[in-house]
Amino acid sequence: MTVRFGLLGAGRIGKVHAKAVASNPNAKLVAVADAFDKAAQDLAKSYGAQVRTIDDIEEAKDIDAVVICTPTDTHADLIERFARAGKAIFCEKPIDLDARRVRECLKVVEDTGATLMVGFNRRFDPHFAAVRKAVDDGAVGAVEMVTIVSRDPGAPPVDYIKRSGGIFRDMTIHDFDMARFLLGEEPVSVSAHAAVLVDKAIGEAGDYDSVSVILQTKSGKQAIISNSRRATYGYDQRIEVHGSKGMVAAENQRPVSIEIANADGYTRPPLHDFFMTRYTEAYANEIASFIEAMTKGKKAEPSGADGLAALLLADAAVQSVKEGKAIKI
Repeated sequence: MTVRFGLLGAGRIGKVHAKAVASNPNAKLVAVADAFDKAAQDLAKSYGAQVRTIDDIEEAKDIDAVVICTPTDTHADLIERFARAGKAIFCEKPIDLDARRVRECLKVVEDTGATLMVGFNRRFDPHFAAVRKAVDDGAVGAVEMVTIVSRDPGAPPVDYIKRSGGIFRDMTIHDFDMARFLLGEEPVSVSAHAAVLVDKAIGEAGDYDSVSVILQTKSGKQAIISNSRRATYGYDQRIEVHGSKGMVAAENQRPVSIEIANADGYTRPPLHDFFMTRYTEAYANEIASFIEAMTKGKKAEPSGADGLAALLLADAAVQSVKEGKAIKI
């Protein structure tokens, strides 16, 4: 079965997902919608798709599923529309910045029986997935501590910061999902610290650019997260799981994995410069998993409930910074 896709949003992340859909032998990109006609036209032309309106895609008989890459404040409404239209839905995180609105949206998904998958792509990175498999196989024994480092090469524009929901809901939310993915237990406590060390304009916009978080589960397992909007050396993405029998880690990846040794010492090529190249395989695997859920009747994961859980941790982190104390979930 070939799954026929409509893509909503032809921006940066839309282009990433268009490539992932088009490269999958079991998928076809049929239509692209975007508020900016040229963006839609350019992307559609690249993959032999049509430019259609969102209304047209909603009513189309030749589209089975949609990928939602529009601004965050449109996600919940679009999920509800396409759930009622009988389409399967893949939506970039978050579903919404308000947990109450997310719950309302998920009720519609439940009532309609729609397939919904939320875009936490890092679960599908081959290196991170291998860490999870090692944990599941018992290679490190009982999980005790998880360490996650996620640092961007540079901060996004301040205009983006203002509408992003803040670093915890925009950036750290990926790490909250990864922590849940690796801990094997739900966090019950969140302690967060935040500062503006990179760009004072980010602070003036009401956000932070440097944060640290400690999550703790009921049994005492911990996850430590380190985020920064600036890493001069590239896109820094590392995870480590420490357990009763040992440790498993996924180190940074490079476009070219070589090492040169000479009189000046040992050198290696730079890291990937951002998520579009670092997580190319993850995005492809993510869409493949979504297609498998549709065609084989499997549960789509990460689910809407996973999206809500990560958002609640982000909300608790914001509260922790404001109140200067750990927040119970």
